[in-house]
Amino acid sequence: MQTLKTIELEITKTTAPKLKPSQDQVPFGTIFTDHMLTMEYEEGKGWHEAKIVPYAPITLDPAAMIFHYGQTVFEGMKAYRTEDGRVLLFRPDKNFQRLNLSSERLSIPPIDEELVLSHLTKLIELEQDWVPSTKGTSLYIRPFIISTEANLAVAPAKKYKFMVIMSPVGSYFTGGLQPVTIHVEDKFTRAVKGGTGMAKTAGNYSSGYQAQANAKKAGNADVLWLDGVEKKYIEEVGSMNIFFKINGEVITPALSGSILKGITRMSIIELLNTWGIPVTEKKISIDELYQAYEDGLVEEAFGTGTAAVISPVGELNWQDKKIIVNNHEIGELSQKLYDTITGIQTGKQEDKLGWTVEVK
Repeated sequence: MQTLKTIELEITKTTAPKLKPSQDQVPFGTIFTDHMLTMEYEEGKGWHEAKIVPYAPITLDPAAMIFHYGQTVFEGMKAYRTEDGRVLLFRPDKNFQRLNLSSERLSIPPIDEELVLSHLTKLIELEQDWVPSTKGTSLYIRPFIISTEANLAVAPAKKYKFMVIMSPVGSYFTGGLQPVTIHVEDKFTRAVKGGTGMAKTAGNYSSGYQAQANAKKAGNADVLWLDGVEKKYIEEVGSMNIFFKINGEVITPALSGSILKGITRMSIIELLNTWGIPVTEKKISIDELYQAYEDGLVEEAFGTGTAAVISPVGELNWQDKKIIVNNHEIGELSQKLYDTITGIQTGKQEDKLGWTVEVK
């Protein structure tokens, strides 16, 4: 396989820089930086034409296979501004490893992780002024790959485009770190083992919209998905992995082939291990969780993901039953995990585990 090590990065700077938004008014994913990273793939030629260019629309043939068969993968990561002005990335190597894992499932050719990370850091260096410094803000980074070959044959494409776009974002919690209410979905199915649930691909998200809309109409913030076969075992929340603290032990559903391998999830497990707090990855049914609640053993629940880091759960609604967690208050462990990871991400706490990468 050809690697990017043979491809030099071409940089074209914008002649019309955008006006940067106020750091107190940065809605998620609607304002984008001046430049983007692009790269092309063609069968027989490999990945080529690595470029940083001014942010602009792209042109695709109406027959481009992405429109018809959904062959696409993406990632979500962030760059953080420290109090002393440095810019840090949080475990970016894991994001590109996962991008390649998703690509393998979608029959997309792999990228060279090390070189793409090098190109990304050059893009961030160019856009350093876009990394906000207000508490709770960051620069959201969206790498993605789409199939671009103009062909209606039902087969993997022979041409692809890799891109990275970036967007300054505000604090995820506008009202502070408040526990949310979650609906346990037992009608719709998000993913099954052997499907694409373990991949970060577009269809996994749009297929959950209807269930999420129904949940929100009933006053819930998101959906907790159960397994697609028995509708019994807990999997994950719409955009987050899920953890429960039950009788002193932290439990999270084991990666079964239908659950996304979250970078924050991985980091939480590693942190808990260093702290000596029991943490177990295993199958757990909604019935087991409810019984533990009835027995007074459910101490905390929280979701984990790039956007929120930690999202405490105060209530789970399952059929006609309610699971009230910690009296709708954030738990001590949830708060400690949030403070620790955000502290490492923003340089306020020492990175003893070597998770951050400084953009020079």
